[in-house]
Amino acid sequence: MDTYGNDGTGGAGAGRRTLGIEEELLLVDPANGEAAPKAGELLNLYVRPLEAASGPILTAEFQQEMIEVVTPPHATLAGLQQDIVAGRAIAHQAAGDVGVRVAALGTSPLPANPHPVQLRRFKAMAEEYGLTAREQLTCGCHIHVSVESPEEAVAVLDRMRIWLPVLIALSANSPFWHGQDTGYASYRAQVWNRWPSAGPLDILGGPDAYHQLVHDMVSTGVALDEGMVYFDARLSRHYPTVEIRVADVCLRPENTVLLAGIARGLVETAAREWREGTEPVYVPSALLRLAGWKASRWGLRGELLDPHTHRPAPALAVVNALLNHVRQALADMGDLQRVEEQVDRLLAEGTGAVRQMEVLHRTGDLERVVADAADCTVSASQAW
Repeated sequence: MDTYGNDGTGGAGAGRRTLGIEEELLLVDPANGEAAPKAGELLNLYVRPLEAASGPILTAEFQQEMIEVVTPPHATLAGLQQDIVAGRAIAHQAAGDVGVRVAALGTSPLPANPHPVQLRRFKAMAEEYGLTAREQLTCGCHIHVSVESPEEAVAVLDRMRIWLPVLIALSANSPFWHGQDTGYASYRAQVWNRWPSAGPLDILGGPDAYHQLVHDMVSTGVALDEGMVYFDARLSRHYPTVEIRVADVCLRPENTVLLAGIARGLVETAAREWREGTEPVYVPSALLRLAGWKASRWGLRGELLDPHTHRPAPALAVVNALLNHVRQALADMGDLQRVEEQVDRLLAEGTGAVRQMEVLHRTGDLERVVADAADCTVSASQAW
């Protein structure tokens, strides 16, 4: 994914946009469920197999208590799921080599005292941002979807921004923080938005405006560099993609794939609207923040804000509105039936936050919540 264009790898290519995933996973002690600072030791031992040169890889993240699994780009959701499952399996094995487990949890259910990875940039962040950085132990899911040009990329950002809060609700998987029930389905979203450079983008109109905004943010000195421009969705600095960053890491691989499929549908729908001359729907960023808060608070078990009316509506109605919005794009890519089936399953079974709460209510033990999550992380998933 090195250049823009119709090359079938990075750009939209032969009618189907490629997509890739970055999943952040928590490292936990199997004896007590607590977050374990083992990333450095794990990655020092980790050797990427030569036969998996084109498959998922493990990388470091901000804190020693987490690692990231990165997939290559895929044209199909089935291929993407194979690499998500494979990447989690690689992470599971590597974690076992240093005596810990991986768990797809948006936050640690048990109290944690994170340890930043000892890189110059991360040390600077810890010094600059104080408690915000010291407590920042959250695991998200970042979805990259290919675009054909910078102009298309910013047009996509302008047009899909009103739908991103729904992805928070669909992925909600972080109800606990420092051993407490937060009352939120995605408390990760609350912690993440402590960063001063996080949140929704305004409508920008083109790449010049986007890059000027990034330049101005870094010039303030509040964002230390371009990598700290933590928009809900942004242009990738390394690939010809838009990167959607609002979601919690999902407990089960198939839910990650579901999010990716919907995200690709949003990108394709927005690109078609741009090509057809449809202007983006203007919604103030302040209202999008409220929509994101509502999704973070309730997930799929309450009301969300309707993206068009900005008024409370049942989560089911808002999710159906999202599916209707991307329906034609999903159908054209051959994803519609499976996405609808997986959405129905998610609505029936609940998000990762629901499962975590159910395990706590059944056992009364947050250690059991962590153990169950670690099991789910690498359990067999329903095929796409």
